[in-house]
Amino acid sequence: MKVQLLPSSVDKNGAASARQHLTCFVIDDAVTIDAGSLAMACSDEQFENIRDIVLTHAHLDHIAGLPLFIDDLFAKLTEPVRVHATREMIEVLERDIFNWSVYPRFSELSNDNGPVMRYVPYEIGCEFGVRDLIIKPLAVNHLVPAAGFIISNDSSKIAITGDTSAMDDFWEVVNREDDLSALLVECAFPNHLCELADISHHLTPLKLAAELAKFDKHDCPVYVINLKPAYRETIIEEIDEMVNNGLEILKVGKVYEW
Repeated sequence: MKVQLLPSSVDKNGAASARQHLTCFVIDDAVTIDAGSLAMACSDEQFENIRDIVLTHAHLDHIAGLPLFIDDLFAKLTEPVRVHATREMIEVLERDIFNWSVYPRFSELSNDNGPVMRYVPYEIGCEFGVRDLIIKPLAVNHLVPAAGFIISNDSSKIAITGDTSAMDDFWEVVNREDDLSALLVECAFPNHLCELADISHHLTPLKLAAELAKFDKHDCPVYVINLKPAYRETIIEEIDEMVNNGLEILKVGKVYEW
């Protein structure tokens, strides 16, 4: 399984930066988890292949590139872009994004080949297939309806929290999985902003340590994601200070193979 976190910002020289404003993970150049920077940062191959987008939740940093991606593809699509989301997420997208005021309601539109977008609802706890992947949505603790996932194919299996605060159900399910190749876990704020992290339902390094104490797969590589760009350096420093943490910051643009 190949996984890449697409870039979403540039440095002073115009090159891709490690600072992450938007979230979009591409799996095997064919499926995405979220679509924050999808239209702005996907490769030509990914642009041609990606027709399945699986959402963790409908916050702007996770869906910003979705309408632009469909817009770019509109005339050439021979099959609809499939947006996999819970019914609550779909309601938000239809009410607040694809509402004819912010952007066209693509679910009602077609090109010469047929519909250009189709919603595929999923339910928490119920596995579903996307291309050659099996995806199990898990309950997480965020400010809006949100999901984490266990994603597997014939050779690999990863878990991703998405945006979350403290939780238990997620860890109970993940701890029952065998042969986990990697865990991707969020850490959005530094420790001194713990109150803001609580209000917005995110983790800090101290809160992350408490969550990882619930994780039984001690031989599984753990990658930290979703660092707020304004606090990135501080968060990394505080994670580095955690004793024997074994954590790695997931690198923007790097293709990981598990």
